[in-house]
Amino acid sequence: MSQPTTQAKLSIIVPVLNECAHIGALSRLAERCKAAPIELILVDGGSSDNSKSFAEAAGLTVIHSDRGRAKQMNAGARHAKGALLLFLHADTQLSGEALEALLTLPDDILWGRFDVDIQGQSRLFPLISFFINWRSRLSGIATGDQAIFVQSSLLHRIGLFPVQDLMEDIELSKRLKRIRRPICLKNTVMTSGRRWDQRGVWRTIFLMWRLRLSYWLGKSPEAIAREYQ
Repeated sequence: MSQPTTQAKLSIIVPVLNECAHIGALSRLAERCKAAPIELILVDGGSSDNSKSFAEAAGLTVIHSDRGRAKQMNAGARHAKGALLLFLHADTQLSGEALEALLTLPDDILWGRFDVDIQGQSRLFPLISFFINWRSRLSGIATGDQAIFVQSSLLHRIGLFPVQDLMEDIELSKRLKRIRRPICLKNTVMTSGRRWDQRGVWRTIFLMWRLRLSYWLGKSPEAIAREYQ
């Protein structure tokens, strides 16, 4: 909800940077959260497109942090009051069924993620989504597009998200997996495939696999981020 309370069971944390186009969808999410013990926190990393003012005008809670997805998510985690934290990308939509699944999770669930459904122009997106979800189940590694959720106490115990330029979701998953494998919910979150459409689907597939392989082989997140950009 827009005004967090100490009774919040769930906190949804959304890092934003020049995401003005998605403020409307986030406002609608905030309306759905009002009927449940949920707080919604937007963490702005220094937007220059009026994202902050639009969000505040829509009644959304906005806090500020240094730029960088990991830094922003950590700032949101420190501010949040919920026992369970969900990290949601601004261009990812959380369905009512997914929201209900979070609220009815057993208390002993430590962390997990949703299946992702990539939305866009390419007819390959359903197949790509299937393989992303299948790979995640096998590996126990979740990506940010899959809307990672984790118990607040556990996240703080392991030191929050690692502050690095890229692959912070992969590194967090590796650390959490040492404690317990994630629960993989079949409820889907819908995420935008606009970058895939803009860059080309096959080109993006090969780029992501190459960058991930480089990370597993020990290349620094800073160098990988430069390649990604």
